Amino acid sequence: MLVGYALTTPGDESREEQLQALKQAGCQRIFVDEILEHRWKQPGLVAALAFLRKGDALVVWRLDRLGRSLREVIQRVDELHYERIGFRSVQDEVDITQPEGQYQICVFSALVRCQRNLMRQRTRSGLRADRARGRKGGRKRKMTPEMVQRAARLMQEPDASIRAVCTKLGIAKSTLYRYVSPKGEIRTP
Repeated sequence: MLVGYALTTPGDESREEQLQALKQAGCQRIFVDEILEHRWKQPGLVAALAFLRKGDALVVWRLDRLGRSLREVIQRVDELHYERIGFRSVQDEVDITQPEGQYQICVFSALVRCQRNLMRQRTRSGLRADRARGRKGGRKRKMTPEMVQRAARLMQEPDASIRAVCTKLGIAKSTLYRYVSPKGEIRTP
């Protein structure tokens, strides 16, 4: 059985075009989602995936209707293939039930892996360059060495309360304990 899935946005002129293309492709059942700008929930896709059985095929108008990124599309197609459910994209002429379609998905998967590796390399390279310039990642320390010394002295006073020390220094209790023990000993963060 061919099961269609259409994804539209409000005011999308391609809605009827999608539905017509899915009907022409021979879809006996069509699930539709309308996505709002900031919400990407696809109850129609979830219902379509639950409806599909081994030997069926999911048909979409274009690959981008199946996910927001190529990685997400590939993941969904792999899941369908694992479940022995076919997949076809009308506009992109991808059909994983055919050898050519399986080859296309393999190429797409390789592109996704390559893109992910390039992003990882760029991130690492940028971090190395920042370290070479003397920059460190992460949030700046809340307490200066002088503040830590002052906190240690205050904590060593017998009548000092934690709340009073934190108020004087303008810090939270968890920050104080990160730098100074309850006995007033300095910790190395």
